[in-house]
Amino acid sequence: MRSGKRSVTRRYPTVETRAKTFNGSTHVTVPDDNAFLKALLFELRLTDQNFVEYRDTCTRINKASVYAVRTEGGDLWPVLAFQKSGLIYVCLPLVEQALKPRPPLLSISGISQGLDLLSGILDFVSPSRKNEAELSAKIGQLRNLLLQACPLGTPLQTNLCSLNSSFDDIQDFSTNRDPKQPAWRTNTYKGKPHVNVCIAEKVKCMQYDKRDVVDMWQVYGTVTCKCDIEGAAPNVTLSLNLPTNGSPLQDILVHHCVTSLDSAMLMASSVDALDDSAFSGPYKFPFIPPSDSFNLCSYTSQVPVPPILGRYQLNEEGSQLKLTVNLKLHESIKNTFEYCEARIPFFNRGPIAHLEYKVSYGQLDLSREKSLLVWVIGQKFPKSLEISLTGTVTFGTISEEHPTDIICTGNTAYVKLYFRIPDFTLTGCYVDQHSVQLFSPGKPKINASRELISSDYYIWNSKASAPIVYKTLFTNE
Repeated sequence: MRSGKRSVTRRYPTVETRAKTFNGSTHVTVPDDNAFLKALLFELRLTDQNFVEYRDTCTRINKASVYAVRTEGGDLWPVLAFQKSGLIYVCLPLVEQALKPRPPLLSISGISQGLDLLSGILDFVSPSRKNEAELSAKIGQLRNLLLQACPLGTPLQTNLCSLNSSFDDIQDFSTNRDPKQPAWRTNTYKGKPHVNVCIAEKVKCMQYDKRDVVDMWQVYGTVTCKCDIEGAAPNVTLSLNLPTNGSPLQDILVHHCVTSLDSAMLMASSVDALDDSAFSGPYKFPFIPPSDSFNLCSYTSQVPVPPILGRYQLNEEGSQLKLTVNLKLHESIKNTFEYCEARIPFFNRGPIAHLEYKVSYGQLDLSREKSLLVWVIGQKFPKSLEISLTGTVTFGTISEEHPTDIICTGNTAYVKLYFRIPDFTLTGCYVDQHSVQLFSPGKPKINASRELISSDYYIWNSKASAPIVYKTLFTNE
């Protein structure tokens, strides 16, 4: 960022090294700050306003704040730059591919990340434009704030205003920073040690109730941590455990703060068939935690059964649709929900004009637009663990305001389940609080929680065709 004769710059050598690898022979080296600034001001027509053909020709009308800045080593592209209230905001996003031919801007994720970061800087600086002293102070704070917002070159927090309150806790990187403190640990906590761990599992499912089609389901887990611990580089060890009948974790990915890992944990893959030799824990993660909340690891798992088994039948009888929905909670699942409901949409039809139904449990609601039935099951299944819904539906005249779908045509239809079960995981995975080790003074307070949440949990009409999902395509979003 530049203001008059003042400028604040931040370079990331690790990103420049990655750029050389991705760009290959098309890479252009970023010159020193003075040379780059001179070339940028020339490109923006702030130092030489005479006509320059390669810069000012009609074929180079710029509408996207993306520039090619000419340097001695070649054209630097894509340079993001814009002016606001006498200040110039500029950054050079990483392009993870060759630069020639130039890839479409929409294919470069760094463009949106760079604009987001520059907008955050703009929001932080803008309120000070009328007060030069305050503006100078804020510009002086930017270098340290960027250590939090973008410590390794990838924006982690673009709202710099939210970081400003903790500015007094930020130590100057060049003079006071502990050499043992990793880059992702941007400030030092003072107080009693406190560790929060949450295991969140999402279950995806596609059920068809057909002999010739295999039902598919899989679990995706994420372990989120927040460690408030004193010290520049505190060491923490956390273990994930499984019960005797638990489902082994697979496809484990870990945060870069993890310092070592048992290779057996990384060998388990959902591509391979499960066998008795699969590693089943305990899964130990030694790490130096970042200052803020972070995802320690993610994983998948192949559980033997889905939590809720369902059957959906939809038949057309004259001008009516007759529907039957049966749901059964598996006996191994904790029967305590925060919420549980089944949504039954009707696409490519008019509004529901007449509805007759019978539910064995819960209540049935009709949405305001009259194209969706919501079966509110509540917080528990009955003792039998089985519930049912039967009914007939008649529709009015279809109009443009009613939902359409290119897949759900004819009687191709589905029921989608939404539920959350607190203090439960489908794999059985849990954190033993006594196994959490902290190599820092003071007895830590450990809070561990877990939850199971539905995600894309579909039950398709068994009386019609339905899209088939294969295991290789059944991936986490």
